[in-house]
Amino acid sequence: MKQKLKFWNNLKKKILILSGGISKERLISLDTGLQVAKELRKNFYKVKISEPNNNLEKNVKKFKPDVIFNALHGQFGEDGYIQTILERFQIPYTHSGIISSAIAMDKEISKKFFIKHKINTPKFITYSFEKKNKNLIREINNKLKFPVVVKPLNEGSSVNVFICNKKNILKILNSLRNYEKVMIEEFIAGQEIQVAILGNKKLGAIELKPKRKFYDYQAKYNTNAKTQHIIKIHLPKKKLNEVMAMAFKAHKIIGCKGVTRSDFKYYKNKFYLLEINTQPGMTKLSLVPEIAAHYKMSFKELIEWIINDASTKR
Repeated sequence: MKQKLKFWNNLKKKILILSGGISKERLISLDTGLQVAKELRKNFYKVKISEPNNNLEKNVKKFKPDVIFNALHGQFGEDGYIQTILERFQIPYTHSGIISSAIAMDKEISKKFFIKHKINTPKFITYSFEKKNKNLIREINNKLKFPVVVKPLNEGSSVNVFICNKKNILKILNSLRNYEKVMIEEFIAGQEIQVAILGNKKLGAIELKPKRKFYDYQAKYNTNAKTQHIIKIHLPKKKLNEVMAMAFKAHKIIGCKGVTRSDFKYYKNKFYLLEINTQPGMTKLSLVPEIAAHYKMSFKELIEWIINDASTKR
């Protein structure tokens, strides 16, 4: 009887999935959207996939969704821009809201939040292409030391992230001139740890061992990269609890909603929070579904939890 009731409830529920977009993570977003749609259709939801383009408002009015599932990644999808539009529709939507998305997406601002709230994070400086710093090498030597990590302030999925030394940093910076400003961060060796938070719950963590120099775009999404996923992390229980508490604290201080994934490095008995992701992927290689599965939460249950958590004001 319960199964029949759930069937009819799901059949009536309409979910509009936003995926694609114009960011450099478009392909990942499309994949996330397809995986979510496939799972929902399998469970008798009425599903429509929409691009966040000029037809979005028309699609919303015509389809009349009960929930909008935000499967966008990168700029315009997880930086507060689309969230501003979604708030106008007054239809429940998933993941974080305007302000928390904008803070989390901006690596400089989010790091300032981490520092203010005593969450350990790698030291950094920013480099503006407009102002140019003739003493950059000296400043890096004084404040950070080589090697360093150079990354855009507002990209996800490790897009255009490079590990640099004295010899190649100026060349790498020159290749990133399309950005107004980039972050130069101290390179932390050690273990790659990712932690998933689900609302008020510390869902779990996973360790990554990339075959490449670090967990870059290829290591994340290319099966040939052969990144090793270790669900039973090589950490004492006390340390595992510590990193999960750090991720939960970051989730809360930034005001995130729904699901987030925080990226850490663990080196010489210290955790360093690199960034927090408000729109973690839901592809076959994505980490949050893998963590959820380990803790006996199926992909269906994860997606349904995200949908049931949706609201009009995030």
